[in-house]
Amino acid sequence: MTYHHLSVLVHRQAEKYGDRVALKYRDYDKGQWIPVTWNQFSETVQIAANAMVEMGIAEQENIGVFSQNKPECLYTDFAAFANRAVTIPLYATSSPSQAQYIVNDAGIRFLFVGEQFQYDAAFTVLPLCASLERLIIFDRAVVKDKQDTTSIYFDEFLKMGEAKQHAAVVEERSSKASFDDLANILYTSGTTGEPKGVMIHHSCYKEQMRTHDIRLVTMTDQDVSMNFLPLTHIFEKTWAYYCIHKGVLTCINLRPNDIQMTIKEIRPTLMCNVPRFWEKVYDGVQEVINQSTGLKKSLMLDAIKVGKVHNVDYLRVGKTPPLMNQLKYKFYDKTIYSVLRKTIGIENGNFFPTAGAAISNEINEFLHSVGVNIVVGYGLTESTATVSCLTMTDYTIGSVGKIMPDLEVKIGENNEILLRGKSISKGYYKKAEANKTAFTEDGWFRTGDAGYIKDGELYLTERIKDLFKTSNGKYIAPQALETKLVVDRFIEQVAIIANQRKYVSALIVPNYEHVIAYAKEKGIEYSSLQELLQNSKIIELFKSRIDTLQQQFAHYEQVKYFALLPEPFSMEKGELTNTLKMKRNIIENNYKEVIDKMYEA
Repeated sequence: MTYHHLSVLVHRQAEKYGDRVALKYRDYDKGQWIPVTWNQFSETVQIAANAMVEMGIAEQENIGVFSQNKPECLYTDFAAFANRAVTIPLYATSSPSQAQYIVNDAGIRFLFVGEQFQYDAAFTVLPLCASLERLIIFDRAVVKDKQDTTSIYFDEFLKMGEAKQHAAVVEERSSKASFDDLANILYTSGTTGEPKGVMIHHSCYKEQMRTHDIRLVTMTDQDVSMNFLPLTHIFEKTWAYYCIHKGVLTCINLRPNDIQMTIKEIRPTLMCNVPRFWEKVYDGVQEVINQSTGLKKSLMLDAIKVGKVHNVDYLRVGKTPPLMNQLKYKFYDKTIYSVLRKTIGIENGNFFPTAGAAISNEINEFLHSVGVNIVVGYGLTESTATVSCLTMTDYTIGSVGKIMPDLEVKIGENNEILLRGKSISKGYYKKAEANKTAFTEDGWFRTGDAGYIKDGELYLTERIKDLFKTSNGKYIAPQALETKLVVDRFIEQVAIIANQRKYVSALIVPNYEHVIAYAKEKGIEYSSLQELLQNSKIIELFKSRIDTLQQQFAHYEQVKYFALLPEPFSMEKGELTNTLKMKRNIIENNYKEVIDKMYEA
C-alpha cells in the first residue's frame, strides 16, 4: 500500500474520493451537521498553505494550535505540513500560564485559537511571549480585545491565500517533505513538573498507519468515526490522521459535554475513547438492573450471562458456542443488546478503541458480552499512541492486547516496559537531560510503566513512579485499587493515599446524584451535601461497598479509612491534568487536613 506523506495526503485522497464527504461538523446555530467533501477539504488546505507563506511562515517553523476540536484544526495541520512546518497543539482547557510556557518554549510566532476562552487566555499572555506575533481566531463569534491590533479571524487568514499566489512555493516545499521531518511537538501535561514537548516525526505516523493496517483489518472507507477526544491528545491525533489515510468519514464533536447528543445524531461505527466513557455506560446499565424487578431483571441478568458465554468464553478463543447459547444470544441481540446499543448511539458499531487509563476487567467483559466491541490498548505520547491493542478475537481480558507488528518491547529493571521502534519519539524538544533519563544507552525508551509479556500479549501491573511504599515497607499500586473502586456506581473519582503512611486510605468523590437518590429512598434528612456525606448511614453504605470491591486485595493493600469529598477533583484547582490524570502531589496538598485526620486513629 502507498503511504502518502501528510504534506500531500489530503490532496491524494481528494483525487481518489472527489465529492464524497470527508468531514462533518455541527453548526450549533442551525442545529445540523455540515458536510465537507474531500475536494473542499483539499481546497481549503491549499488556500491555508498559501496564506501561511504569505504570512511568512518558514519550513520547520513551529506553529501553535490552541483550540477545541474543529475542522480548522485539521486544515491548519495539513496546511502546515504542506509547508514542512511543525504544529504544536495546546489543550483547549489550558490556562494562560500553560499556554505561555509552551509558546515560549517552542518559540511560536503564530498561534491559531478556537473560541473566546482560548483567545482570552492567549491575548493575556501576548505581552509575556517575546516570539508571539499574531493570533488567528477560528470562531467568528470571538470578541477581540479593544487593545488588539494584530489578531485576525480565520476567514481573513484564508483570504490571504485565496489567489494561491504562492502555489509554486508550497508545491516546492511539499516535494522536499521527508518522513524524517518533524511533524508535531506534543506537550505532555505531566502529573509532576513542567511539561515536556514530545517530538513526533512524520516517520512515526507512517509506521503507525502501516502497522494499524495490519492489525485493524475490519476498518474500511465505509466507516464513520466520531472524533470525541481532544485532537491535542496523541491517541485522537494519530487516529484522526489514520482515518484520513483510510478514507473514513470523520465527524468532529466540538463540545465534549454534548457527546451523548452528538453520538446519537451521527451513530458512528468507530470512536476512540477513554475508560471513563464506558464506566458511565456500565453504571447506567447497572442502575437500570438495580431498579428493575421480576422477569425484566431476570432477563437482563440472563442476557449478560448468555453474552459472556457466547462472546467471551467461546468466540473470543475461536470456539463455536453451544447451539442453545447461540439461539438465546440471537434473541437477546435483537432485543436487550440492540436496545442498549441504540440507546447509547452505537448500534452501527464496528469497534471502539479504548486507552488512556486502565479499564476494569468487569467493564471490559460486560461490554464484549453485550456486543460492544471495544479494542483495549496501551500507548503513550512518546510511542505515537499504540504500543499494543486487543485483536478482534483471540484476546485475553486483563491484557492490553498484542504488541503492534515490528515494535520491539522488552521488560527491564523493576519490570519496566521498554520500547524501541520506528513509532517511538526521538526525544523531548530542547530537553537534553530529560532525554538522557528517558532513553537507555542502546536506544530503548523507558515508559515508566511496569508489566509483563505473556503469549505475545502485554499486561500492565503499575505505574512505577506512582508505586507507593507504606511506612511498614509494603508496596502499593494505587491504580489497581482505584480502577477496582471506580466501577461502583456510587463512586465517581478515587485518590488512594498510602505513600510513607502506616496504612491505605482514600479520598472519594461520590456520584452525588446516586447518593442523594439513596438518601431520599432511605428517608435520610440533611441540610447540605457536606452534612449528607458525613451521615453515618452514608458512610456505612460506602464502607460496605468498598469492602466488597477490595476483597481480592491483600489486607495491607485495602483501604482502611476514607473521606467523602463534597466537590470533585478538577483542572481548575490544578488537581487534574488536561488528560484528566490525577496530580497526586497537588491533591495531597489541597486535602492535607482531611488526609491527616484519617491518620489520627
